[in-house]
Amino acid sequence: MPERESPERGSNSLSDDLFSKLPAPSHQVPSVESTPPAPGSRRALREASRSEAAPSDVAAEPADASTNDAPVDVPAEAAPASAGTSSPASLDDLFAAEHDDTHGAPRKKKRRTGCLVALIIVLALIGGAVAGGAWAMNTYGDKINEIMGWGEPDDWEPGIASGEALVTIHEGDTGSPVSTALYEAGVTRTEDVFYDYLVKENIAVTFYPGVYKLQNKMTAEAALAALNDDANKLENSVGISEGGTLESSLPVITESIGIPLEDLQAAVADPSAYGVAAESLEGWLFPAVYTFDPEATATQVIQRMVDRTRESLTAAGVPAGDEQRILTIASIIQREGRTDDFAKVSRVIQNRLDDGMMLQMDSTAQYGYGELHAGVVSTSTEAQNDDNPWNTYVHTGLPVGPIANPNDAAIEAAMHPVDGPWFYFVTVNLQTGETVFSTTYEEHQAAIKTWQEWCRANPDQGC
Repeated sequence: MPERESPERGSNSLSDDLFSKLPAPSHQVPSVESTPPAPGSRRALREASRSEAAPSDVAAEPADASTNDAPVDVPAEAAPASAGTSSPASLDDLFAAEHDDTHGAPRKKKRRTGCLVALIIVLALIGGAVAGGAWAMNTYGDKINEIMGWGEPDDWEPGIASGEALVTIHEGDTGSPVSTALYEAGVTRTEDVFYDYLVKENIAVTFYPGVYKLQNKMTAEAALAALNDDANKLENSVGISEGGTLESSLPVITESIGIPLEDLQAAVADPSAYGVAAESLEGWLFPAVYTFDPEATATQVIQRMVDRTRESLTAAGVPAGDEQRILTIASIIQREGRTDDFAKVSRVIQNRLDDGMMLQMDSTAQYGYGELHAGVVSTSTEAQNDDNPWNTYVHTGLPVGPIANPNDAAIEAAMHPVDGPWFYFVTVNLQTGETVFSTTYEEHQAAIKTWQEWCRANPDQGC
């Protein structure tokens, strides 16, 4: 601690001692403390120090240069260094800045640091909670929404139905396939809402095959009422499904308009009768809803469907003589991808053909082996190894002909594949149809693992 400076020579200390021994006057003498202190005096500095209401954030100012008195009640750490001192500051000097100039209490800066640390901890906890909530919603969002009643409703609101939607019901259809057909036609809001309605209300109903004219955005209750109304059933109408085959389509025609199956099988036996230069009419029965006169013959019905296919080929700009090749590609696209991915699937097929690679499409192996309608995505070992002209796991290039009925979008994609480097694709979620397209085999293998994980988590989804 620096020593205080000594009084200068010639001071009036003796006279001060003499006057201090005099008796106090009988009348009240104003206290020295009641008079203003002289500027720069010890008293002025002392009162200034006492009058501070809170610790200062800066060091105490040095005494006025006109006086030789050092500040009285200021700690040595806060006093200015003597003139000419050049020694470096000590650790105590450095830490002194973190304490109050008068009582050594933590300064405001210290308290602000503590508050900042607390704020960071709170924000970290909030961030962790948000991240945890996001993970939970991403992983279990559907179940959470179902339990809590959040999210979009399963059914449409009453009174908003509009437009026209055609729904085909097949012989033997029950609540579940009818529910799916209503959803795919745009009638109901979700795939299961109609079936769930039947179960909840304990409704027993028999569905009759045929084509029914309903509306878009109908409630499950309204859809059921419409299906039970004979006025909504289109007489002599039949719906051919996208991705269907001759094997699956001919019985539907029989069910819907009553033409014997044998007559239809005879009608498709000779493709040349319809101007088709192929061994089979596979792929030439265009998927759509048709209405026929009650007297229509099997040949007239098939001719109508072939003509509709030609209309689609012409609209896509398919050159004469190239129809069978385009229909073959389009049929694979129809079976392998969802509509949003058709052009990318087409590019994969074209890239493989250009590179001389085998197509290795499961749908072709399944068709050639007779398990295309088995209801599973994975191809059996027997189907993959079977030596038939449709199996692209065995033969390089396109299969010998179409494997299904392609729609307008698939034919358009076959003619106009999007640009891209992909050689592989795999559907990693069978419920949403999410498909991963890859350029390298390593990327493809990683996508396959994702699909396998999904299949293990969803064992009843037809993997």
